[in-house]
Amino acid sequence: MSTTPNTPPVHTDSILACRHLVRYLGKDENRTHVLRSVDFDAYSGQTHAIVGPSGCGKSSLLYLLGLLDRPDGGEVFIRGTPMAHISDNARTAARNAHLGFVFQFHFLLPEFTASENVMMPMRKHGKLSESAMRARADELLDAVGLGDKVRRLATHLSGGEQQRVAIARALANEPPVLLADEPTGNLDARNSSIAFDLLARLSHERNIAVVMVTHNPELAKRCDRVLRMLDGVFLDK
Repeated sequence: MSTTPNTPPVHTDSILACRHLVRYLGKDENRTHVLRSVDFDAYSGQTHAIVGPSGCGKSSLLYLLGLLDRPDGGEVFIRGTPMAHISDNARTAARNAHLGFVFQFHFLLPEFTASENVMMPMRKHGKLSESAMRARADELLDAVGLGDKVRRLATHLSGGEQQRVAIARALANEPPVLLADEPTGNLDARNSSIAFDLLARLSHERNIAVVMVTHNPELAKRCDRVLRMLDGVFLDK
C-alpha cells in the first residue's frame, strides 16, 4: 500500500484503519466539517471505545469505517486494502465478508425466530447450506446465553435478549471486525453490562476487533482502548 509523504502508514497488525478521513455534511451555508483528517487503527482481539459529545463525529466515523458512507477525503483500509472508493458492489461484498454491525436498536424481524434472525446475514452471504446456517445460528445464540430460546419469536424476547440476538446476528458470517453504534443505549444498566461483557468476551475469544461508539463512560473505561473525539478530531494519539 502506498501513502503520501504526510500520511502515516497503516500498521501491519491493524485489521481496520483510516487515514486523513474527511467528511462534510450539508450544503452551502449549512455545510459542516464533521471529520477533520482523522487517523485510526483497530486491532484484532481488542475492544475500542470512541467517546465524545453529540455531534463530534463519532457516528459519522463509524459509518465510514463500515463502508456505509463515502468520505470527502482520505481512505479506509481493511487488512491494508483501500476501500473508500471501490465500486458499490465491491463495498457490499467487503461489508458481508469483513464487517458485523450492532446498533442501538436491534432491528430484528418480529415474525421470525431468534435463530432465523441470526441466519439472515448467512442467507445473503450464500456460502452455507440450510442445515449449516441453522447450526451456526444456534451455536452463536448459545454463545450469547440464548441456547434455550433459539426457536422463540423475536417478539417473545426481552429487550436485553433481543440485543443479544442482534450481537449473534452481527457475528453470523464470522467477521474480523464488529462495529457497534451505542449498542447498549436502549438498555437498562444491568442489560447494558451484560451486552458489553458479551462483546468483550467474544472479541477476546474469537480475536475480533470491536469498535464501539458510546456515551456510557463506565462501559468505555472497560474497553482495551478509549479514544476521545471532539469537533471531528481525536484528542488522544
